[in-house]
Amino acid sequence: MNYLQPNWPAPAKIKAYVTLRKGWSGRRPAHVDATHNGLIEPTQKSDHLRNLLPLPNEPIWINQNHSTIVIEATPENREKNADASFTQQLDCICVVLTADCLPILLCNENGTQVAAIHAGWRGLANGIVESTLKTFKPTEKRLAWLGPAIGPQKFEVGKDVYDCFTLKHPAAKEAFIAIAEDKWLADLYTLAKMRLASQGVTQIYGGDFCTHTQEDLFFSYRRDKGKTGRMASLIWISSDK
Repeated sequence: MNYLQPNWPAPAKIKAYVTLRKGWSGRRPAHVDATHNGLIEPTQKSDHLRNLLPLPNEPIWINQNHSTIVIEATPENREKNADASFTQQLDCICVVLTADCLPILLCNENGTQVAAIHAGWRGLANGIVESTLKTFKPTEKRLAWLGPAIGPQKFEVGKDVYDCFTLKHPAAKEAFIAIAEDKWLADLYTLAKMRLASQGVTQIYGGDFCTHTQEDLFFSYRRDKGKTGRMASLIWISSDK
């Protein structure tokens, strides 16, 4: 198996995929030797993806840095700093790269807009979900699919992460389990679901993966101590009838 397709009731014209470890190795981190695990050069990433997926165009890659910046997926915005992108254009591909952080794919019920979010804990805490949902009309129903991320049994965090969520949103405490003094296990999926629900998104799917423990399927930054590849999560509105 080289990729996943979301199991969600999105319109048929919405196409979405997540690459798996055996299918594509993602962007090569600058500090990793080019021969490590066969990671590919950034300039080659689309060529490799086209051999794997039926892409209608070059994806609109963004430069992710755990921000709350959301941009429209246009050729002019390719490689700009952002952690989410959206589009209403046919065959325009939104994409994010992850290896423990949470990819969130969004569409509206009519299939006229899509978005892809890179949601690590910083992005979630600071409002990347809310910022992305502002690009949708608030009156329309939106669907969300939560892709592969580090699971709640493996995401150990300190007081800085705990405070970042709970001081502003006390209800977020239910997403943390204390395991030692100033140490918690955090549930990214629950935190994301809470943020989505607070913005009126009730159709939420996925969220049952663990990049850390499912080593045969996923890359994991924590498990592999930073020397690892990335999964690509892609979504677009197809022009095919």
